[in-house]
Amino acid sequence: MATDQHGIRLFLQTVSGNESDKKTLLTIITQLTENLQHPDKVYHIADAAFYTAENLATLGTRTFWISRVPATLNEMKDLVAADLPLHPCADGRYRYTEHVSDYAGIPQKWVVYHSAPMQEQQEKTFAKRMEKDKRTAETSLRKLGAREFACEPDARIAAEKWLQENPQFCFSSLDIRTTTRKITKKRGRPKADEPVETVYTVSAELEHNLLVVEQRRQKLGRFVLATNDLELSPDELLTNYKEQGTVERGFRFLKDPSFRVAEIYLKKPSRIQALAMIMMFCLFIYAMTEFRLRRKLQETGETMTDQTKKQTQNPTLKWLFFRFRGVRELRFQAGEAVTVLVTNMNPEFWKILQLLGQEYKSNYL
Repeated sequence: MATDQHGIRLFLQTVSGNESDKKTLLTIITQLTENLQHPDKVYHIADAAFYTAENLATLGTRTFWISRVPATLNEMKDLVAADLPLHPCADGRYRYTEHVSDYAGIPQKWVVYHSAPMQEQQEKTFAKRMEKDKRTAETSLRKLGAREFACEPDARIAAEKWLQENPQFCFSSLDIRTTTRKITKKRGRPKADEPVETVYTVSAELEHNLLVVEQRRQKLGRFVLATNDLELSPDELLTNYKEQGTVERGFRFLKDPSFRVAEIYLKKPSRIQALAMIMMFCLFIYAMTEFRLRRKLQETGETMTDQTKKQTQNPTLKWLFFRFRGVRELRFQAGEAVTVLVTNMNPEFWKILQLLGQEYKSNYL
């Protein structure tokens, strides 16, 4: 949970399991919204897996949410493919245009964004994806070529229909072939008076439709975000959604195999809520400790060694935990006297503990 001048932003990961898990998540969101008393708005931010008619109808208009719109929706496909006037965002890497939708009966704002970094990344794989699509289309075309038609017009209609279903391709050559054969399945050539039939097949070679390919290339880097807060500006919508990544990086730490959370199977909603609360507290402590160390490093001008053996003022707490794994506490007892010895400490470790505070350092003295 983070706060700023826009209010509280609450980030919850969408459950991708069974329907029971999804209902539990929606229950948690609803109850949290009802119990969280705050004068500012609360936004629940999720990926496209959350965006279903059932989920939106369940939350209604009482809970504010921000979600990426699934690429499978026809309305989304038409919007991304359309020629839209794009306006610059505060972040110069993005441009946007707004669209009003009532998907699932919920009034909402859709914003189409164009990301220059995303376009650059997608262009690296665009050619490979086009070739993969061509191989798939060639397989489909071979199946068309194996079909037999009663007349030439039927064969040409089938070929035209195939092109309509695969607009990114065109035929470099097209030939309707005729084959005459006996109606019976007897071997040998047909006799002069023996009845025969003529069938027609499609023989074609395909190539990319360069105009369509270029249009698709120009649409790279586009994605759509939706929210039911109609007052949220496109810049605020984008900023809030991008903050989700900060929290998800923290959850990657909590989902580390060493915590063995994936091995815990819970069915009762109350126990799922309890585990979620414990994880949130762990993430809160983790984030606050990391923030405290980074702030102290910046205030004092000190640095510490990162994973690449370089000096940094923005270390991750996970890396710090990894480095401290080698520290050992040895206890020696002689009668009633106990001697404690901490080993494998080095000057940088003591510097880190000094920056964090005396309460941290005292545990190693």
